[in-house]
Amino acid sequence: KEYEIVAVYCQPPRQAGRGRKVTKSAVQNAAEAAGLPVLHPVTLRNATAQEVFRAFDADIAVVAAYGLLLPPPILEGPRLGCVNVHGSLLPRWRGAAPIQYSILSGDDKTGVTIMKMDEGLDTGPMISTAEIPITPETTSRSLFQEMTEVGADLLLRTLPGYLNGDLPPVAQPDEGVTLAPKIKKEEGRLDWNDDAAALERKVRAFDPAPGTYFEWNGAR
Repeated sequence: KEYEIVAVYCQPPRQAGRGRKVTKSAVQNAAEAAGLPVLHPVTLRNATAQEVFRAFDADIAVVAAYGLLLPPPILEGPRLGCVNVHGSLLPRWRGAAPIQYSILSGDDKTGVTIMKMDEGLDTGPMISTAEIPITPETTSRSLFQEMTEVGADLLLRTLPGYLNGDLPPVAQPDEGVTLAPKIKKEEGRLDWNDDAAALERKVRAFDPAPGTYFEWNGAR
């Protein structure tokens, strides 16, 4: 089934690379190449941005790693709300870094959840899920790539049922909730007092970012 995409929202162009050249995001480049209108407001909390969003009169908004909090006027703007493609099997690993935490914690599986967004931190009701195994070779880099493919496929299989009412969202269970807050660069430090298995998981979990390091004789 084909869908009419009325607009694409993404992060604004930012300085990147050694030359600090202002660079558009991959999302913006892809959208512009497809001839789609692109918006990248710094915030969605002011009335002007919210009115622009509502004026699209969308049936649904699909959100994936957007990077901005969506206030109630945005969440309630589309007829069927906003759905999020989240990189974990909720309610495990709510937050900004579910991929890293699933590896760091030694989970043997993770996955993708399509959920209807509410005002909480990844607390909205779930529409569909797909599991992905975590192997001893899995890194955040490889898992992210796999999730992009699994998530895109799951979204396309989920949308028809959600839009026609055959897939009603189901509340997340109260048990099994864990949080995956944003990871700071200094958390990549390897502490040789930790056991070898934990150190090995950290190296895989923090590849490619924020990376790992250790200190020796004052050097890093």
